[in-house]
Amino acid sequence: MSGSGVSAIGVLALAWAGLVLAAARRLAPAPARHRARSLTRSAPGRDHGPARPTIPVVVGGALLRIARRPDPVESARRLGRAAFAGAATLVLSPLAAPAVGAAVWALPALGERRRRRRHRDELLRHLPEVADLFVLAVGAGLTVALAVAAVSRRAPGPLAPALAQAVDEANLGRRLADALDDVPALVGEEARPLIGALVASDRYGAPLLDGLVRLSTELRADRRRRAEEAARRVPVKLLFPLVFCTLPAFALLTVAPLLAGALRALRL
Repeated sequence: MSGSGVSAIGVLALAWAGLVLAAARRLAPAPARHRARSLTRSAPGRDHGPARPTIPVVVGGALLRIARRPDPVESARRLGRAAFAGAATLVLSPLAAPAVGAAVWALPALGERRRRRRHRDELLRHLPEVADLFVLAVGAGLTVALAVAAVSRRAPGPLAPALAQAVDEANLGRRLADALDDVPALVGEEARPLIGALVASDRYGAPLLDGLVRLSTELRADRRRRAEEAARRVPVKLLFPLVFCTLPAFALLTVAPLLAGALRALRL
């Protein structure tokens, strides 16, 4: 690459960085919005004053407002990081800068979506066992509070920590039904039917055992149905390795020697 080309790329990169910083400085959110958002975490029990936004959040928020789009904190942070990554790559390779910016923008969202899907799958896999534990506890004569405390110590999956937190809040003076209402927000809405039955029994005295038995049966049937669906998807997932790995190897081991022998016989 010639010296004039390098100089032009450097000037273009500096101009882009200056434009981004100028837009961020001019269109930065008001301090009141910073205080309302609490962009950074503070240590427990200490008051550090208004939270200060990071540079990617400010730049991303400014770019979102230029595009007349809403600017939640996470989207602003991702867009700011993508802008900085694209500007840094622009100095080395202008053609790769959009791809790098798009990758920096998309990768956190993909990772978060994968984490949520795994958390949901784990919750659905262990939810029938948790319902069975509640059936055993209530059938043994325990109250809702004692049943929740007992199950929270033995339940598998992500529901156990949320139940333990509800028990701790109830021990500190909060009503157990109110504490259980927050559990679906912590672990997922898939736990709403089970938690709703517990809340209804604790708050209104509704019968619990029969409802838990029916719910356990439904959860097991739903888990079996999802397992069957996953099994039916296996042949479709095997098409890629079959077509691109197994079939070429089979062709090289069987068809290629036959063709080579046929060509040799024709030459003779």
